[in-house]
Amino acid sequence: MRLHVGARTDVGRVRELNEDAYRASTDRCLFVVCDGMGGAPAGEVASDMAVQAIVQHFNNATFDRGAVEEPGNGYMRQTSRLADAIRRCNQILYANSQEDPCRSGMGTTVVAVCIAKHVASIAHVGDSRAYLWHDGSLEPLTRDHSLVDAQLRAGVLRPDSPAVSEQQHILLRVLGRVPDVDVELTEVPVQPGDYLLLCSDGVTRMMSDSAIAEAIARHRQPQRIADRLIDAANERGGADNATVVVIEIRKQWWARLSRQWSE
Repeated sequence: MRLHVGARTDVGRVRELNEDAYRASTDRCLFVVCDGMGGAPAGEVASDMAVQAIVQHFNNATFDRGAVEEPGNGYMRQTSRLADAIRRCNQILYANSQEDPCRSGMGTTVVAVCIAKHVASIAHVGDSRAYLWHDGSLEPLTRDHSLVDAQLRAGVLRPDSPAVSEQQHILLRVLGRVPDVDVELTEVPVQPGDYLLLCSDGVTRMMSDSAIAEAIARHRQPQRIADRLIDAANERGGADNATVVVIEIRKQWWARLSRQWSE
């Protein structure tokens, strides 16, 4: 399995500062997108600190890339390592915000994926999202930890209610605001031809899932997809910072060559 990656972040058309941060580490098969809390103190510090802490703690952990379950929790070892790195990151952010008055109340969302043995481990907190493009269709892999999403699922709000747009910025779960955080985890199989997409809400507030799917279907090349999604978000108003990481799952070169010989 080989990964082809495209990524881009943009301040948008309204904000003066980009509070998003991302990391795409193909050697570790680790990809992270964080969105610092808009309007909160040191949002850009929170997102950058979070990305660095997650990558550092994930890389420093003893990590077996075999698809082995972690005893006791039902998740594979790679998934548990990713969750532990995010929990440790939350503790660092919270401690920093308590020690520095200038950073009091800072926070960030996170969506991260680690890929090993044809399994993608997804971990997220907040409303940054992950999607899987498989066999021509786009599947959301995360649920927003937001007040609007909770109300929609409970039937309190209708999708066409004005409150959806008015309250969509209210998050129920972020990194850095409390000492301990519940990290939501998902494991999905991936295969050559699939795409994984991570993005901040500066993309998803401007674009529907169908528009995102169309961009993947039309452009195919990961960097072109990332560029198109950012450009489209800005064309629709660019109301927030926007970040996209696109990961294409490819066959190893020798597997493709072997298939050509057999044909």
